Amino acid sequence: MNNASDLKIQTNAALMARRSAALPRGVGQGHPIFAQRAENAEIWDVEGRRWIDFCAGIAVVNTGHRHPRIVAAVQAQLEAFTHTCFQVVAYEGYVALCERLNQLAPGATPKKSFLVNSGAEAVENAIKVARAYTGRRGVIAFGGGFHGRTMFTMALTGKVAPYKIKFGPFAGDIYHVPYPDPVHGITEEESLTAIARLFKWDIEAAEVAAIIVEPVQGEGGYIPASTSFLKSLRKICDEHGIMLVVDEVQTGIARCGKMFAIEHHDVEPDIMTLAKGLGGGLVLSAVVGKADVMDAAVPGGLGSTYAGNPLATASAMAVLDVVEEEKLAERASRLGEHMRSRLGKLKESLDCIADVRGLGAMTAVEFCHQRDPHQPAADIATALKNEAAKRGLLLLNCGNYGNVLRVMIPLTIPETVLDEGLDIIEASLKAVLATA
Repeated sequence: MNNASDLKIQTNAALMARRSAALPRGVGQGHPIFAQRAENAEIWDVEGRRWIDFCAGIAVVNTGHRHPRIVAAVQAQLEAFTHTCFQVVAYEGYVALCERLNQLAPGATPKKSFLVNSGAEAVENAIKVARAYTGRRGVIAFGGGFHGRTMFTMALTGKVAPYKIKFGPFAGDIYHVPYPDPVHGITEEESLTAIARLFKWDIEAAEVAAIIVEPVQGEGGYIPASTSFLKSLRKICDEHGIMLVVDEVQTGIARCGKMFAIEHHDVEPDIMTLAKGLGGGLVLSAVVGKADVMDAAVPGGLGSTYAGNPLATASAMAVLDVVEEEKLAERASRLGEHMRSRLGKLKESLDCIADVRGLGAMTAVEFCHQRDPHQPAADIATALKNEAAKRGLLLLNCGNYGNVLRVMIPLTIPETVLDEGLDIIEASLKAVLATA
């Protein structure tokens, strides 16, 4: 009933009905389709329809679906062994990947790394390390930030709907401050002042273990942080002995035009979290940090049964090879500039676009009513996503108001396919506005 041959005669509607009966409603789905196969930046569903993929598994397949180098690396490892648990019987692939991440990590300070499974797990372990090193309890995070759905990372996440509804109470000693958002009038000064007020009103600086920040807010709306803001955070951390934790789960592995987005800003994190694009579609995340900081946890305090799975580490090594050999960071910058140029022309002619922004290939369009950013237009963003899907393009929305269209292309996408997708966005938006 569940083998590949059965899926070939299935329909998306039939599978959605089975899904509804078998899964809880809390597991969302952006599009009511089921994949049959995928290649680079295209997916074919169980009915044989082709889709252009501007989601990339939520910024996971930076190297495209089924890159030949990655497939070959995983196949080779599959022939050797699939699991031993690294903490029981180790294997060279885990060590080699950590060595490579240590070399790639920004800053001159010696680094150490360890591997876990998901972005949320990486974030939780980064905070564990920060608390172990500092002996402190407090963590400062930002409104609009997203760090995961586990009980602790959900508390760090600065967005209630849908992530926090009905799930409280939440972990304590977590404090949120505004994240700079020029479109909505939140200045860097306001954000930094909020941190200073925390130190006056809620928790003394000497009790804060970490400040965690995304160099480009993902779920918050693809809002890039400025160099001056990130340098100010680095200065605050240095002044008070606080660990600066940079969450590169979505921004890392070439997506933002460099291997890590923080490299645009000449700021060295104390700890950095990686996931998504690192595994090339396999389950893998990492915590990378200054060696003395990373050594703070006692033996046995870090690890996980499946962490650094041999198949995933083989995939990650191939991912890093592809990123370097195919110059995907440089390509991300070039494709991002092209996308923002085309989408920016729409902004010039339409009163429903408040902003077009991004870093590298991370690109977003924020919608509003009557050129007023304070009238967010989630209705337009949602209608555009749905209309584009009718035309064969997969997109997702984000933002604090659900009014931001985010584009997460595989960095290997052919330019002809990229332009085909951008054409669909333009045609779909015009169709939506014509019927509004």
